Amino acid sequence: MTRQERTAWLFSAPVLAIIALVFVLPTTLAMALSVTDYSIYALADWANLRFVGLGNFVDLFSTPLFCRAMANTALFALLGVPMAIGTSLAVAMLLNDATVRWKPLWRVLLFAPYVTSIVATAVVWRFLFNERSGLINRVLATVGLAPVDWLGDPHTSIPAILIFVTWKIFGYNMIVFTAALSAVPQDLMEAARLDGAGRWSRFRHVTLPAIGPTLLLAAVMSVAGFLQIFAEPYVMTLGGPAQSTTTILYFMFDEGFKWWNLGQASAVAFVLFLMILALTMIQTRIGRRYEWL
Repeated sequence: MTRQERTAWLFSAPVLAIIALVFVLPTTLAMALSVTDYSIYALADWANLRFVGLGNFVDLFSTPLFCRAMANTALFALLGVPMAIGTSLAVAMLLNDATVRWKPLWRVLLFAPYVTSIVATAVVWRFLFNERSGLINRVLATVGLAPVDWLGDPHTSIPAILIFVTWKIFGYNMIVFTAALSAVPQDLMEAARLDGAGRWSRFRHVTLPAIGPTLLLAAVMSVAGFLQIFAEPYVMTLGGPAQSTTTILYFMFDEGFKWWNLGQASAVAFVLFLMILALTMIQTRIGRRYEWL
């Protein structure tokens, strides 16, 4: 090993140690616990710990609430990812317009929700969605619409939470898209405009190919984020009504810290890990296959 290689490993060692401590080690332990019946009783007496193999996974997929949680999580991701990315990209393109004034101010204001406390903002939005005194229903009343029980109706609970989540996170992708749009070759945009291409054609054939890698990154991060959604339904609905907002992570939290079935909670974590890994690989493969991505 050369001196330069030793120096590189020396500088990389602290970061690698932190990664091993906070990611590799917990992941390995969770995988080990997922094949045991580790529970609150094993905390007191390790002799009670038994190897159950795939028993936890079999029990999971035969549990109706877990299947419901998977369906809810899939719905959050299917609706939330296009909603969040579409909003971020649309706002970024508006701010990229040369006619918009005070761009730095708008970027700071729109990015601010992303760095606020998720619990505090969720509590505020829970009051906004209140059926009797919420501001949103008051606005609907001014146009003659009946009040909606946003968080108390299984049909509107997920859309209500998605509105909050989109407001909360879209600022991050907006900043990323703004940086990507600033790198779009303006000579190509001008050439397309002179050739008679409309706004949609310029967006489809010039802007999308230029921001494709950024769009793929945003999609991967957004899918992973929506699959791990927890704090929003925990604060706003407690998984209700009628378990309509119970997600995989919420189910894992209940199993691990409410019922102390830590072995089964670890199995849930492993299933979620495999889901995110599989979807990330699929998205990456799609991104490599299509040039505009």
